[in-house]
Parts: sequence; C-alpha cells; structure tokens
Amino acid sequence: MKKGFVYLTGAGPGDPDLITVKALNALAQADCIIYDFLANSALVDGHACEKIYVGKKGGHHTLPQEAINALIIQKAREGKTVVRLKGGDPFIFGRGGEEAEDLVDAGIPFAIIPGISSFYSAPAYAGIPVTHRDFATAMEVVTGHRREDAADGEDVNFPEYDSDRTFIFLMGVKNLPHITDSLMSKKHFPPETPVALISWGTRPEQRVVTGTLQDIVARIEKEKIKPPSIIIAGGVVTLREKLRWFDNQPLFGKKIVVTRTRRQSSKLSQKLRSLGAAVIEFPTIEIRPEQDLSGLETAIRNLREFAWLFFTSQNAAAIFFDRIFSMGLDVRALAAVKIAAIGPATGDELNKYGLKPDLIPKEFVAESLLEEALSLQMQGARVLLPCAREARSVLADGLQKLGATVERIHIYETIKPENIEHETIAAVQEADLITFTSSSTARNFFSLVPSVQADLASIGPVTSDTVRELGHSLAIEASEYTIDGLVQAITNHYSNIQGYV
Repeated sequence: MKKGFVYLTGAGPGDPDLITVKALNALAQADCIIYDFLANSALVDGHACEKIYVGKKGGHHTLPQEAINALIIQKAREGKTVVRLKGGDPFIFGRGGEEAEDLVDAGIPFAIIPGISSFYSAPAYAGIPVTHRDFATAMEVVTGHRREDAADGEDVNFPEYDSDRTFIFLMGVKNLPHITDSLMSKKHFPPETPVALISWGTRPEQRVVTGTLQDIVARIEKEKIKPPSIIIAGGVVTLREKLRWFDNQPLFGKKIVVTRTRRQSSKLSQKLRSLGAAVIEFPTIEIRPEQDLSGLETAIRNLREFAWLFFTSQNAAAIFFDRIFSMGLDVRALAAVKIAAIGPATGDELNKYGLKPDLIPKEFVAESLLEEALSLQMQGARVLLPCAREARSVLADGLQKLGATVERIHIYETIKPENIEHETIAAVQEADLITFTSSSTARNFFSLVPSVQADLASIGPVTSDTVRELGHSLAIEASEYTIDGLVQAITNHYSNIQGYV
C-alpha cells in the first residue's frame, strides 16, 4: 500500500497570489486537502481531489483541534498525500507545531511549507511597514487572547513599552478593550500611541481603522470591525496615509464575476485581482472536443492541399494541435499553409507552438478578419476552418463569396457546466460587475442566473449584441476586443465614477 505523506502548508494571509510556489506544487499533487477558514477558497477550487473544510470561525469549530489532528493522520494512513492548508504560516500561532508532534508520534512522514504571515503582510497591504529607521528598530508579535484551556487568572503576555518598537497582536479583536486598557494601565503605554486595526488584510475585503490606544475601541465599534483582524501599535502606523496603496486601487473592493472556462479564467482573474478586485470565478462554459475527429485528421493529413488555415479561437487552436501531436506529427505539417488568427489571444496560443500568424485583423471579430481577406487572393483558394459547432457562419460564408473553397470542421462545442455550487450563485447575486468574453458565456450565464442587479461588461460588439438580444443592457464594452482591452475598459469605468481621472 502507498505510504501517506503530509504537507503542513501555509496558505498565506489571504491574497491567493501570496502563496508560495512550493505550496502550489504540494496542492497540485494532493490526494486530500484539509483546509482552514483563513485559507482562501480560490486556492482549493479547481482541485479534483478530496477536500475537507475544518475551519474555525468566531469560536465555532467545525472540528476540535484533536479531531483535526486525528483526521490528518487517518487520511495519511489511507496512503494519501495530504495537504494541511493553514492560513498564514503553520508555525506562527497556527498550532502547526501540535499537528507536527502528533504526526511524529503516529510515524507519519511530513514536511513543513512555511507561508507568508499576516503579522507583516497585512500591515504592508495597509501601507504600514512594521519596521522603519525613524520609528521602529524592532517588532514584537503577541497572541491577543488566552488559550482555551488557560487557568483562571492567566492573561495575555503583554509586552513592555518601548517607543522604538512595533507591537502586533494577532487574534485580539474581541479582546481589544482589555488589551488597550492593560497596555495603558499596566505597561504604561502612552494613550496617544498610534494604533491600527486591519481586517481581512491583503484581500479585497480589507478594511483599516486607525486611531490611538485611547480611542481605537470606540472607532472600531463605530466601523463594526470584526475578526479576522490584526492590531498594530507604534509610530509606524502614522505612515498609513502616506504609504497606502492597496485600497487606493481603481477596482479595490469591487466584486467582479468572470464567466470564462476554468482553463481560460486565470489571465482575466489575475489582472482584475492585481487592481484590487474581488474575483468570483463562475465558469459558464466548458469546452468539449467532438468525439469524432476523423474529419479533422483527414484534413491534417492533406494540409498541403490548403492555402490557408483560419483559427477563430484559442480553443480551436489548442484542440487542433493536440490532434496533430496525437497523430505523431509536429508543426512541420503546416509548412505549406498560411495561418490566420482572429486576435492576439489566439495568436499567443499559436506562439506556444513556435508559429507566428500570417494574418491578425485590426479588430478581433470575424467581420474584420473577412475584411482583411479582401486583399488576399482567395479566388480558388482552399481554406481549412476548424471551429466550434455553434460558431457563426459569417467567416465561412464570406470567404466562399470571395471565391474560396471552405472546409469548415466542427472540432468542439461549448456546453454549460453540469454543476454550479449554490454558494457561487449566491456570490454572483451580490456582485458589482459581471464580465462576458463571448456570446456563449452570456447565453449560458443567463440560463443559469436569469436576473442580476450587477452591471454588465462585454469584450466586444458581437458579445454585446448577444447580451442585448437576451434582454439586458451593458454598462461597459471594450474598445479593444481583448482581455487587456476589457480590463482597461472596466478600470476606466470605475476610475471615472470615483474621480481618479
């Protein structure tokens, strides 16, 4: 039987891009992921392995720690590669040391994958450096509450005051009145000591409240700040307004839905997140290659008979080359044929195979591709057009009118996903903006979610026409029909609303 292995892994502070490469590699090979409340769900979504949530939220525990330890051991003894995914770093106030001890006692091999801790990353995202030559030459990190089984009279290990030090309290929001009072009355911290509370640090939900030891409790009660939050005290807090950057971004806090396939969503999602958006991935289409691709195989064997090969999507290019390679051929099979791509994204897909398209139109729609073909010698030319079953006939019909012989081969179809989680649909209903990158994403989305309150954004006029045909209006349409163009249009829209430009 396969021997199990456990990775005690830090998920980072919340921003999914702050996870380490080693942690991502562990997740990719996991048979079972056991994850916490503070581990961003985006890190878990998309993995087909067994996933078990054991989060602790507001004192409510899915499982007690002892049961979590037993569960990790059980899954490892089943021969599985287990990733125990913990918020921040597993060895910084994360009880990872206790889990490791139990693994040793059980004879289970394991590795520790450190993670970026919130105690310095959340302040960094709030524009607060934990050390600074003018304010703090040292820092101290303290747990903000007692352990659950603490003896009566046992208290937080409050630090001694030092004006050249930064003090960071983790897990102390509910205990804040006691912390501030104790620091001032017992440890003689000046009441005017600058303090900040950072809630959901590094995430689009991040909120920051600043004040002093004397007034911070009233301020957070007014703002209704809840856990998870960290408390930071010291002179470095005064740099917040000058250095804040994350919550100044044009898309900060905007909940934006991405409706592309899981395979294609990463680029758009990443660009939106980099501008501060909270991305909700809601893949409304799946790409299903046709079961019978014998027609494509015949065309590939006879590629020398074609003058042009037209690709109108990344998906068509990917499936086409998968079939070429599965037939034992390589890109040399295309030596005699010229290649046209509908836009730069499709061109990028071709670049992966060392190919540069002979033709990319100025506007990335079939009509523009057809317009460019007017300057080519199409009379009598034989054109291969591998495409989706539901693709528009504009290009094929237009090329035939120019005198070309077009062999249109359906190599895939776009279908609706079979299962959409209720939590995802609920999140979509609370979104600020929903993006559509094709007519298929729009049709399938509105068949799954008939009505929404969010604004709608389209990658270009063809997709926009479909949205309007479905009875909906658009707030945003990209002037350049690419992912970059869509992101720029969204950024311009919110920047204008918020007065950034």
